Amino acid sequence: MSQEVRNLEPKALWNKFADLNAVPRPSKKEERVIAFMKDFGAKLGLETIEDEVGNVIIKKPATPGMENRKTIVMQSHLDMVHQKNADTDFDFDTQGIEMYVDGDWVRAKGTTLGADNGLGVATIMAILESTDIKHPAIEALFTIDEETGMTGAMGLKGGLLDGEILLNLDTEEDDEIDIGCAGGIDVTAERDYNEEEAPENSVGYTITVKGLNGGHSGMDIDKGLGNANKIMNRLLFDSFENFGLQVAEINGGSLRNAIPRESFAKVIISEIFDEAFVFDMQEVINDIKTEYKTTEPNLEIKIEKSGDTPAKVMELGVQEGLIRAIYAAHNGVYRMSADMADLVETSNNIARVIVKDGKIHIGCLTRSSVESSKFDLANALRSAFELFGCEVNFSGSYPGWTPNVNSPILEVLKEIYEKQNNEKPNVVACHAGLECGILGTNYPDMDMISFGPTIKGAHSPDERASIKSAQKYWKFVLEILENIPMKN
Repeated sequence: MSQEVRNLEPKALWNKFADLNAVPRPSKKEERVIAFMKDFGAKLGLETIEDEVGNVIIKKPATPGMENRKTIVMQSHLDMVHQKNADTDFDFDTQGIEMYVDGDWVRAKGTTLGADNGLGVATIMAILESTDIKHPAIEALFTIDEETGMTGAMGLKGGLLDGEILLNLDTEEDDEIDIGCAGGIDVTAERDYNEEEAPENSVGYTITVKGLNGGHSGMDIDKGLGNANKIMNRLLFDSFENFGLQVAEINGGSLRNAIPRESFAKVIISEIFDEAFVFDMQEVINDIKTEYKTTEPNLEIKIEKSGDTPAKVMELGVQEGLIRAIYAAHNGVYRMSADMADLVETSNNIARVIVKDGKIHIGCLTRSSVESSKFDLANALRSAFELFGCEVNFSGSYPGWTPNVNSPILEVLKEIYEKQNNEKPNVVACHAGLECGILGTNYPDMDMISFGPTIKGAHSPDERASIKSAQKYWKFVLEILENIPMKN
């Protein structure tokens, strides 16, 4: 199937993407892709550096006639979000992504595609390898661990780069030019609980929530998508209130930056409520499906009797606190920007809920383009979880990227885009966490811009990249390189 992708135009881009997608590259486990990039740079005979945190920098001199242009940094991240459908047999640690062409889209078989940010990485690789593309001096910066902490960008020291302009190739709408982004912080709540013997005459059930779209917890947070953890909690709340349901286990969501698509719970009900429980739950399920019929048409909620009734359950006091805290905890858009139309300013994603073996873990990712608002929402979540006895930690905080509407490179991109497409681009800030804000802390004078081809469904197995858009984007990149401003 990769050969089908390799035959797409522009071949230089898609071939490098196929090469990259053959290398396993989960966040926090980038050793193989780091070695792959270093080998790539060395084979081209270009200066190749691995910094102390694992970022790879490859430097290529200007092509003849372009030596008097400003040096540019072309930047993308090496890691990718690993998500798969429950029924997909795939090992991200050992297998390359299995791609196929579906009309105008390149997709993966039951997994994330890695177009985020693999198409950006492939773009830079194709330019580094080229012998006929005009460009100024390039410093190619391939960062690690963007998806789970941005530790690559945070660890990049000042003085390694000389470029005056940074082109970040990590956005997902080809008619947009990004000039700002949100910062983020992880909010993690944990506590222990006592397990109790399940009462006699109990009936075991499994509750399954699946079939949700999922998606990027920043870019898709305003689309009204279902969060499997919140939906599961709603079911548990109703059943506990009306029938005394007791929880044995919960396993919901996966990655902090992915809207949860699935949640599974093992519970018990007294057998005297057995029929009434099933009847009432079906009414609740119908209500939820009706509410989400437009945004989540494939939502499945199943209530099924267990083969074995759980022997242990949560102590009731802690269970009640957990269910009420998750109900109270904010999920989704918290505040819209007052300065940029249609921009989400602050949001939260309740990404992970695990209850098992006497331990509770709740993981959230809070985003905001305003630092004070980010911590306001984080403290609201902290309060909800501390009220039922959790220890709450903040970690992985990173800054947003403040928009510069007077950016010189922005004017270059706007002019080229309008000339190529006979329309003006949308100049925006995004609610995702781009690395520009972090990189700017050590390179404050660098003029930064972000753009990319159209990618849909990032961070979910529905991730797909538009072929037509990649062609449009490639043409855009080539003309940008030819029109980098002269050195001062």
